[in-house]
Amino acid sequence: MDELELEFELHPQLAQDCIPLGDFALCRLLLINDANYPWFVLVPRRADVSEIYHLSSDDQLQLMRESCFLAENLADAFAARKMNVASLGNMVPQLHLHHIVRFEKDPAWPGPVWGKLPARSYTAEQVGDIRTKVQALMSGELDFVPQPA
Repeated sequence: MDELELEFELHPQLAQDCIPLGDFALCRLLLINDANYPWFVLVPRRADVSEIYHLSSDDQLQLMRESCFLAENLADAFAARKMNVASLGNMVPQLHLHHIVRFEKDPAWPGPVWGKLPARSYTAEQVGDIRTKVQALMSGELDFVPQPA
């Protein structure tokens, strides 16, 4: 573990809005607590990083590996019409990549999901179902370690 990982702290807004699902070699995997959309976030466990280019070359490659792996598996698991993957950071400066599973019948299609509907919290059962699905997809891959429920 390097110094940047030791100093890593999840931004308070992400901690408030998300449910931790586990850790890849580089990134923490979070679920946005909004049952309107299957919406996941990858956060590199590096201190004081707000842009992809702030990461080392090795970390940039690892982030892309983890992001592509996550997007492909979410698309398959949720039968996505489209995967929206984005790093915006206008409200939360800590580097994080959104992975939003989109469907033609979702309430925001084809527009952006931000601000379309008020967030609808997941039930404990829904979180458990998603946690089970994600752990089955990710366990043993890219050094993924599931977060205990």
